[in-house]
Parts: sequence; C-alpha cells; structure tokens
Amino acid sequence: MQSENKSNQVTGQILTAEQIKQKIRRLAFEIYEENFEEKTIILAGIEGMGMILTKLLAEELEKISPLEITQICVRLDKLQPTQSEVVLDCEPSIFENKSIVLIDDVLNTGRTLAYSLRPFLKVRIKELHTAVLIDRGHHSFPIAADFAGLRLSTTLQERIEVILYNEKDNGKKYGVYLH
Repeated sequence: MQSENKSNQVTGQILTAEQIKQKIRRLAFEIYEENFEEKTIILAGIEGMGMILTKLLAEELEKISPLEITQICVRLDKLQPTQSEVVLDCEPSIFENKSIVLIDDVLNTGRTLAYSLRPFLKVRIKELHTAVLIDRGHHSFPIAADFAGLRLSTTLQERIEVILYNEKDNGKKYGVYLH
C-alpha cells in the first residue's frame, strides 16, 4: 500500500512482518552454510535495529544449526563515527580466532559498517562477514553485504525505515518502509 506524504514522495511498506521473518530465516541458513564447519560464531549487532536483527538471527540459527552463538553489541555514534569511540559489550579476547558476522538493519553508504570494524581489526580473528536486512547499494565505502535479505535500488533522497518491534505510540507496524 502506497501513499503520498507531505513532500509528495511516494511512501509504502516494502516488507511485511511475514516477509521479514522469511528473509531472516534465509539469512540464517546462508550464515550457517558459510560457517557450518565452525563450532561457535560471534554475531555482532550494531546498536538499535542492528542488535534487534542480531537477536532474531540468533534465534533462527539456534533452530537450524548446532552452532554455539555469542551475541555482542557494537555501539558508536552513527552521525559522528570519526569522533566517537566504538564500544563493545565484551572483551575483545572473546572473538579472537573466531568467525564474526557484523550485522545492521540497512546498508546505505557503508559508513556505519566501516567504522564498526575498528575493534575487530585490533584482534586476530578467523573471518569477518557482514549481514544486513536491506542493502540500498549507495556504497561510498569499500563495504559490501555478504548476506542481504533484500537488495533494493532507491534514490539518495529516499529513506528506508526498519521496524522490528511494535511501536504502540505512533502506530507503525513491524515492517520495512520506504519514505
């Protein structure tokens, strides 16, 4: 369903709750296929929707694989990543010689994922992949999504909003929206 907003841009829901669940399940299978020889993997979610997506992916991976999954949260100021420190909710030694999947909801320019890599470059890791629900393809940084739920062509003026929980206050439903 599409509608016109105040600035005459077309807006609408791109993915429903059911479609998001299917994308997450497919992402989980792809991550498992890439890491089937591992005993453990680290899912590193970028704070916000990236961390919620990480939890949902971990739940699916636990259903389909014997992998031991460790979830960690990556915190940084997305608006000023060069001036902010990237903080993890664990000691860096936890991911030494491990396979890591860095996860966010939307890959646009690649800036957030690029700056989020800093702590992982300070420790010897086995492998690092990236996973996103939506890849918009406007990459300004040499970052690509190894696993993407949906690759979507948008204009630079359009905005993607991912809601992976129900917001009671503003009435928006679980889904992916184009504004």
